[in-house]
Order: sequence, then structure tokens, then C-alpha cells
Amino acid sequence: MEHPENSSEYAGLQVNSGVKQPPIVNPYLRRNRRRELSAAEMVEGIVKGDVTVLSQAVTLIESVNPDHQTKAQEVINKCLPYSGKSVRIGISGVPGAGKSTSIDEFGIHVLKEKGGKLAVLAIDPSSERTKGSILGDKTRMEKLALHPDSFIRPSPSAGSLGGVARKTRETIILCEAAGFDKIFVETVGVGQSETACHSMVDFFLLIQVAGTGDELQGIKRGIMEISDGIVINKCDGDNVDRCHMAATNFRNALHFFPMPDSGWAPKVLCYSGFYGTGVKEIWDMIYEYFDFVKANGYFDYRRNEQSKYWMYESINEHLRLNFYNNPQIKVQLQPAEQTVLAGHKTSFVAAQDLLDMYFDMLRK
Repeated sequence: MEHPENSSEYAGLQVNSGVKQPPIVNPYLRRNRRRELSAAEMVEGIVKGDVTVLSQAVTLIESVNPDHQTKAQEVINKCLPYSGKSVRIGISGVPGAGKSTSIDEFGIHVLKEKGGKLAVLAIDPSSERTKGSILGDKTRMEKLALHPDSFIRPSPSAGSLGGVARKTRETIILCEAAGFDKIFVETVGVGQSETACHSMVDFFLLIQVAGTGDELQGIKRGIMEISDGIVINKCDGDNVDRCHMAATNFRNALHFFPMPDSGWAPKVLCYSGFYGTGVKEIWDMIYEYFDFVKANGYFDYRRNEQSKYWMYESINEHLRLNFYNNPQIKVQLQPAEQTVLAGHKTSFVAAQDLLDMYFDMLRK
């Protein structure tokens, strides 16, 4: 940049060019790359309860890199003998119902009353446009985030339906191997179709709020049928009467549903997640349910049914990945897309042609 004041006409003024701005990043900084742990070292760290190693293992199994899948599967298989000794509780509800705030209160209460260790798997919705996720549920669990016996892991849904991430069940296995005897699974809060979460937990808790409009939305079939307990949040201040009215409506609606296979009649309670009132009654209900289903044998039956369900889900997932990672299919996908966009073929015909090609390759 030229400075006219440096010309001879302004001999009395002199402006120096200044110093060069230093770089933003220290050029002498040497980043020491962390040594990658082997599968055996990961399992050893997980079993010892090292949450840092546990976090690395969860990141590994959530990776979509095919090179990581073999190692992830080895870690899961070695952790299986240490799993299955926890109570798994799924927590769902409409967006804004207070799930994260309630989990903060629930977690502190159960750790204080029952002891042990608690893992919270918070699933955040992913953007359909950017594919990103805020992963901000932990910010509303201030007390639980500071507790030494808790572990909070936010995960993106990454387009997975059913309110949970694709690898949530595997994450539960790792948490159980790390010694966490209580596991909360917080869903994205989509509303009426969260059977995937129901198929991996022992107790499904539905959080509702009163005075938000059409009460019939909560009476519709779907998520109501799979709930083992329904709680009305924000029962404080001027909202107390509305909450009790909503609870009455839900109790009446439950009479129209058939009795669950467990033989347990879902209960409806009111509480305030902000003030922490009514939390003890909710946990009394949850542990009453566990005593009930363990006595009649439904607890073990449901665990076995869940294992069978996830066997078929794993088959579907591996078939899907195998199809899209096939080199010849990768080559043909783009031309098939262009054919559909040009209107020469329908979407169904193009998909069938790709599947026929894939099955022909398997037969050879």
C-alpha cells in the first residue's frame, strides 16, 4: 500500500511499513498423533471402566469406513460376555417436552438412591441438507455431566429412522461391558414411530406435555402402544390443572388399547422436570415394573425377542452395505440415476435392473 505522506512534499512525516503479522497457528507446534489402540487394548480399557477408551470405541463402531468395521466387530464380540447386566430405559416424547432436562433429574435421583453407574445415549436429529448435527443435548444435563459416575454420549441419528442411531445397540453393549448398570436412551423425539428404540430397551418411558393443542395426538396408536409408562412434564405453576386433565385423558385412552404381552398396565403420572417434583414416584413405578416382569418371566423373554429382532436388522444392514460397496454397482449407480432423471426408466425399473445385476454377480 502506498503512503502519500511519505513523499518529499511531507518531509516532516515518516510512516513505517510495520511488521509482518505472525501466523495464526504456531509454525513450531508439533502435533503428536495418538497411538491407535488395538482391539484387545480397547476391550481391556473398556472392561476397566476407562471412559476415554469407551468413547474411542463408540466412535469406531459409529464409523462408516469399511476398514473400521472388522475391528469394531471384534471389539463388540469380545465385550459381549460382559454385557446384559444393566437396566435399559428408553425415553421419548415430542420435541420440547423436556426430555434432556428430565434425564438430568432422573439420573441424579437414581444415582443417589440406587448407586451404580449411569450411561446416557442421547440421539440428536441430523440435518437432511447439511447432514450435520448439533449434539447439544448434553448442555441441558448440567448436573449429570459433572457427576463422576455418569457417562453422556451424544450421537447423530445420521438419517436412521426409529428415533435412534444405527449403532445404538452396539453402544449399549460397550457401556454394559464398562460397568454401567443403568442406561438411558434418549430418542430424537419424532413422536409416533420409534419401534427401533423399543426393541433395545427394557422399559419405554413416554414424556408428554399438556396444553399444546390437540390432545388426540397423544391418543393415536403407535408410540402409545409400546409405552410402559407415560409421564406429563411441566406440572408446575399455572399448568398443574392442565397436566392433571391431560393425565386423565391419557388414562382413559389407555383403556382402548389391548393389554400388553407383559401383563403390565401402563401408568400415567405427572411431574416437573425443572423443579424435580414427582421424580421419586416415576422411579418407584419403573422399579415396580421391573419386579413385575422379572417375576412373570417376561423380562428374559423380551431380551431374547430383541436379540432375534436385531439379528434380522444386522442382516438387512450388511446386505445394504454389501450392495452399495460393490465395485460394479458403484459404476452403474450414476448412469441409472441419469436414466431415471431423463425419464427413460421409472425408479422401480431402474432399481430392479441394479438388483438383478447384483444377484447375477452373486450367482457366478
